[in-house]
Amino acid sequence: MPQTAAVNRRFVLAAHPQGLPTPQDVRLETGPVPEPGDGQVLLRTLYLSLDPYMRNLMDEVGPVYAPAVPLGEAMVGGTVNRVVASNHPDFKPGDLVLGNAGWQDYALSDGSDLTALGDMAEPSHALGGLGMPGFTAYVGLLDLGQPKPGDTVVVAAATGAVGAVVGQIAKLKGARVVAIVGGEDKRRYALDELGFDVCLDRRDPDFAAQLAQACPDGIDVYFENVGGEVFDAVLPLLNIGARVPVCGIIAHYNDKTAPAGPDRVPLLMSAILQKRIKVQGFIIFDHYEQRFEAFRRDMAEWIGSGALKLREDRVDGLENAPEAFIGLLQGRNFGKLVVRVGED
Repeated sequence: MPQTAAVNRRFVLAAHPQGLPTPQDVRLETGPVPEPGDGQVLLRTLYLSLDPYMRNLMDEVGPVYAPAVPLGEAMVGGTVNRVVASNHPDFKPGDLVLGNAGWQDYALSDGSDLTALGDMAEPSHALGGLGMPGFTAYVGLLDLGQPKPGDTVVVAAATGAVGAVVGQIAKLKGARVVAIVGGEDKRRYALDELGFDVCLDRRDPDFAAQLAQACPDGIDVYFENVGGEVFDAVLPLLNIGARVPVCGIIAHYNDKTAPAGPDRVPLLMSAILQKRIKVQGFIIFDHYEQRFEAFRRDMAEWIGSGALKLREDRVDGLENAPEAFIGLLQGRNFGKLVVRVGED
């Protein structure tokens, strides 16, 4: 059923996933549209962002940076919304806002988590290149990766919401970009449209050898958002003083046990010590106060001038969110994954 003015559809967490989530791990419920109380705003969802971090929040013990989703509660997620009704002095009906309504048609907010978007031409971009994923790329690469002209920057998932922005900013800063993707269509896009210097398919049986050949002078910056076999191939190629910003390890989000095989921690620690590698994890929520204004200014300039391109993978209908999310964790999306929940 499509979005209506009388019913609130929402997906709630029905079970903690055991490995890759299944459609049965979430449940679609319907109920009345909530009424705003004093100081509250009623939001109608236009676009819902689907992001890998949501997988962590489905586990019984969530990560330290955000609370886990309780069973029976709505799945979380960033959204673009229209204000339907308001008892808040800063928002009026019809306002376009960036919010956190989650996987549902309607939600209430006290206004503290809302950002006015004005007459934004492409509102869904507030969930991608002009939002959290783009900000993640900006802070991770520039503040932690610190690429210099001539550096070799390697980025995995290089046509995704974060990776595509990482690679393009690295090019703007004069670096040589070696991109890693899954699939020939993504490889061609990374080369032909995004202008990366080299692009490799991680599924190729000779991937590790190809990466070594593509990085004859080693790797100066590796933006880590995948982990798994990609990192195994990257590690021996890291240069002395290499920087590794870590924003995600999507290859391991569904793991329930330690990986099979020998303990590779000593190898990793030896490399960090001997090559003086700087490995730093970061959670983008920690950086909004200090860096978001600079990011928004720079990104608006780069996008407006055509120096940086954005691509969306748009899914129609809230009912299709679970399958789209599962596909995201399997790398099936091509660009920033957004669900169009309601017509504007």
